[in-house]
Amino acid sequence: MNISASNRRLYKHLDFVTASLVAVLIVSNIAATKLIQIGPFQFDGGTFLFPLSYIFGDVLTEVYGYKSSRRVIWTGFFWMFVTAITLAIVDSAAPAQGWELQASFHAILGQTFRIVTASLCGFLAGEFSNSFVLAKMKIWTEGKYLWMRTIGSTIAGEGVDTIVFTVIAFAGTIPNEVLVNLIISGYLFKVAIEVAFTPVTYRVVSWLKAVEHEDYYDIGTNFNPFLIGDVNTASKTGS
Repeated sequence: MNISASNRRLYKHLDFVTASLVAVLIVSNIAATKLIQIGPFQFDGGTFLFPLSYIFGDVLTEVYGYKSSRRVIWTGFFWMFVTAITLAIVDSAAPAQGWELQASFHAILGQTFRIVTASLCGFLAGEFSNSFVLAKMKIWTEGKYLWMRTIGSTIAGEGVDTIVFTVIAFAGTIPNEVLVNLIISGYLFKVAIEVAFTPVTYRVVSWLKAVEHEDYYDIGTNFNPFLIGDVNTASKTGS
């Protein structure tokens, strides 16, 4: 089945998935400014929500293909960057007379620029790793074993993301043993979330494929992450 570039704009839910991914990224980056302790594990606050970005990424690649996922990843990158710049400008601006929360604002959101910088690097490296692995595994498995693709791609993507983000965000500001604890704890938690949400991912993917009449296979796709303007012009469907 062929779908022209113009018809691709008729996708019913791609815009919602895109907006949801961007929202998850922005909220996670702000929440990540706080470190929390749960039993022996230590996390940044964004760890609770951020794994959803990989679930959205799995859905995007599985249903719409790597090219569509690439555009959404760069959209998320852009708005994360805008968030960082906005908060930096607001933090540096002189507070209004009588407003006495500047110190508190700076203590929390003043750190966001470094957090978002780390997240930008981790996000790009991790999401593109996740999308690439899932797209390739879909071809290798001929569209079977979705659970293997979603979990396998998350193991790769979250591993890259967690290491890059944690090192850039917190290296030099916390003891090395805490840094290692953050990486291990965060990675295990995020992969566990993906595994736990696998039944939900199955339902969402099946529903979207039926509603969108799309099940893209990235045969012949150029996986260069910087081809932002490259879009799918034809659908390759399979069982």
